[in-house]
Amino acid sequence: MNTAEAKPSEIVTKIALVTGAGSGIGRAVTIRLMEEGYSVALAGRHLDSLRETIQLANSDQDLALAVPTDVTKEDSVEALFTAIKKRWGRLDLLFNNAGIASFATDFDEISLEHWNEVVAVNLTGVFLTSRFAFHLMRKQSPRGGRIINNGSISAATPRPLSAPYTATKHAITGLTKSLALDGRDYDITCGQIDIGNADTAIAKKMKDGILQSNGTIKTEPTIDVQCIADAVLTMANMPLDATVLQMTVMAAKMPFVGRG
Repeated sequence: MNTAEAKPSEIVTKIALVTGAGSGIGRAVTIRLMEEGYSVALAGRHLDSLRETIQLANSDQDLALAVPTDVTKEDSVEALFTAIKKRWGRLDLLFNNAGIASFATDFDEISLEHWNEVVAVNLTGVFLTSRFAFHLMRKQSPRGGRIINNGSISAATPRPLSAPYTATKHAITGLTKSLALDGRDYDITCGQIDIGNADTAIAKKMKDGILQSNGTIKTEPTIDVQCIADAVLTMANMPLDATVLQMTVMAAKMPFVGRG
């Protein structure tokens, strides 16, 4: 049966898309969704990493579809959604997770090339995947769906020497709110999860010591990435007439609340 023609009561398996699914938070969320019974399209640059994520899931691997994707390229994102429509005919959940960090650099030393690279992945990539998802969600039957954006605590408070990353994460908050507003007429909702120090490869610098706002170098606590996966699942499983607009999940003792 074509799910695009199904009635709400007939749709048993929800269809999700996770970007940046080949490692870290994206991998953990993908595995959690699959184990919960979601069918998941995995998007990322490297097919081998996407396939490894699928193999790590303790669930039916037929639930997954790996699609190598560059989220900064419109034609690549379009091909991703063509594959989703061909496989399932609909999309219920988009988790915009793909992103890159900016290296610590004095503001006047930030190159335009580096600025554009961070903006392309962290902001334009989220715009492109959200635009294609929005179009599919408003046209499908039953109509609607949920978009969850991976923000950061940098969406509220920057780290030193992080202007490109911080600017894009602040922009994600604005995009999240605009999507939440513009999606109302089509039963599309959007929320954001702001994450502080999930224990992934990118958080190694937190354990080794990272620059603080007072100029010192300090190690910071991290949290199990499974906490993030569980939080995303909670947001994903809410009915479409409810939403978590913005959630912060962070290491309780990291220097953020009260500036330390």
